[in-house]
Amino acid sequence: MKLATVEHEGAERTALVLDQGERLLLLDHAHHLATGEHAPALATMQAIIDGGDPVRQTLERLVEQAPSEAVVAASEVRWLSPLPRPAQIRDFGSFMDHFRNARSRIQSIPADQVELPAIMLERPLYYVTNRLSVTGHDSDIHWPAYSSVRDYELEFASVLGRGGTDIPATDAPSHIFGYTIFNDFSARDTQLEEIATGLGLSKSKDFTDSNVLGPWIVTADEVGDPYRLTMTARINGEEVSRGTSADMHHSFADMIAFASQSTRLHAGEVLCSGTVPTGCGLEHGRFLEPGDTVELEVSGLGVLRNRVMS
Repeated sequence: MKLATVEHEGAERTALVLDQGERLLLLDHAHHLATGEHAPALATMQAIIDGGDPVRQTLERLVEQAPSEAVVAASEVRWLSPLPRPAQIRDFGSFMDHFRNARSRIQSIPADQVELPAIMLERPLYYVTNRLSVTGHDSDIHWPAYSSVRDYELEFASVLGRGGTDIPATDAPSHIFGYTIFNDFSARDTQLEEIATGLGLSKSKDFTDSNVLGPWIVTADEVGDPYRLTMTARINGEEVSRGTSADMHHSFADMIAFASQSTRLHAGEVLCSGTVPTGCGLEHGRFLEPGDTVELEVSGLGVLRNRVMS
């Protein structure tokens, strides 16, 4: 199933996505109509995730009943990040050709001559990004005044349904609640300055609404094999990027196992794939201008659309 968080009549509501996003079933309202009772376990996406199998069974009953009085048109809501307050966001680098393409541009050498550090091939490295700076589908992204090189990044992400420490890779898939699209907006001019210091990323990735998730979470059972997904990006309707999740060098199971080493992961954490090859302007030399609309599409996960403002 597809689960979203929206703003409806001034309130944050969880919803079941119907008709590919044309309509939405407001879950708390539907439950009240069906049972006469309110359901705190459906109030937020985090509560739904934490609720486990009992909540999943409740959702399945609501899908069957779907009282029409609880169904609203998408035009009546404002899309929020499906998980408005993630427990954590870790962004991994699982597509090696993305790094080869980017370094090829930066170093002015052919991509096949780029040598990546061995550690990148051995481990699914990541950085922790600002979990408090998230937004959703159809939001306008206001670019920071300190940057003039605007870039998108075509990624998707797993959302954890269960946490744990030292999770074996063989058990890791069972910890995944679902998947969503991720656009890691990047201030490229600022990023190049930060990389040169050797201290890691800072304001190039940390500005208002720089992390976009959405348009909804698709539960893992509906996605099936996450390593056979087509990933495309369009700017103002023109396709500029195309790739496949089959090119991931590190799987989400690898990411979960690595990130959980000697530390606890929590339900509601978001683990992002990193950028698919060709999936950003840095790789092919086309950056964003104020007013541009970026659409990221991942097969089975929907289309995530945002407009970039000055």
